[in-house]
Amino acid sequence: MTEEQVILVNEKDEPIGLMPKLQAHEEALLHRAFSVFILNDKNEIMLQQRAADKYHSPLLWTNTCCSHQRNGESNINAGKRRLFEEMGFSVELKELFSFIYKAPFDNGLTEHEFDHVMVGYFNEDPAINKEEVESWKWMSIEAIKQDMQQHPEVYTEWFKIIFDKFYHHIEAQKI
Repeated sequence: MTEEQVILVNEKDEPIGLMPKLQAHEEALLHRAFSVFILNDKNEIMLQQRAADKYHSPLLWTNTCCSHQRNGESNINAGKRRLFEEMGFSVELKELFSFIYKAPFDNGLTEHEFDHVMVGYFNEDPAINKEEVESWKWMSIEAIKQDMQQHPEVYTEWFKIIFDKFYHHIEAQKI
C-alpha cells in the first residue's frame, strides 16, 4: 500500500504538487485539508476521540472528522468519504469557510494546512471505525468552549484553532 499523498497548495489554495502525507508534515509544507463538524437538532457537536495508535495526537478529542483531499477530489466529496470511513455514516455537507493555520507538535511534525471547514447534520449514533476513532460524544458548543479553556490538553491543537473560527462563524451566521 502506498502512502497517501496530500495536495500541496499556495496561499490562494492553488495546487502546486503532491507529496506523501508524512513528508508534508515533517517539512511543514502548506497543503489542502478539511474539517467536518456534525451537529444534531440540539445544536451539539459530535466530537471524536482519536484512536490510541494514531501517529500524532492519540486519544485527544477533536471535531467529527478531518483529513486531506485526494488529487482530483472535491472538498465536499472528500469530507463525505472520510466521514463515512471514520464515523460510518453519510450526510450532506456544506462548506462554511476556509483558512490557513500552522500547528507544530511535540513529535517534530507540523500541520500547515489550507483548511476547508464543513458542517452537516445528523441525529443518530455513528458506527465508528475503531482503527481511527477511540470514542465519540455529543457536546454543546458552549460546553466545548468552556471545557477547552479548563482542559486544553485533552483536545487536538488544530481543533483548538478551528473551533475558535467555527464558534465565531456560527455566532455571526447563526447556522
